[in-house]
Amino acid sequence: MKKIILALTVILLFNLVSFAQETTTVQDATAIAALEAREIQLKEDKRIQKEIAKAEKERKKAEKEQKKAEKAAKKSENLASAISKKRKSIDRSENKILKIQSKLSKGRSKRNLSPVDEMKLNQKIDKLKFKIAKDREKLAKLERKQ
Repeated sequence: MKKIILALTVILLFNLVSFAQETTTVQDATAIAALEAREIQLKEDKRIQKEIAKAEKERKKAEKEQKKAEKAAKKSENLASAISKKRKSIDRSENKILKIQSKLSKGRSKRNLSPVDEMKLNQKIDKLKFKIAKDREKLAKLERKQ
């Protein structure tokens, strides 16, 4: 009888252990499935984050290119404006020289200019010619940049 009771207890324990393993395997299977689903979700999230980062990087690059193009256009515009201003300055200086020369010639013909006045007018003409020479050099530099 002891042998039968011992055999029954061994069988019961064996069944109990195997039943416990079966329930844990079912729970393990659902846990594994949940973990796999979570891993898939994490991979998907990482992929989406990479795509977002890539799109952001491309947007920043496009903005940078646009700013660079705008800066180049503004620089070109400023250069054209500076060239125009230099040409006008040269024209004004040449007109001033012509006016002073006509004033000088009229004063000589009427003989109402003193030698000091003639000298002052000639100095003004020389200064304007020097200014025109400088402006022409600057204009040449600006045109080379264009």
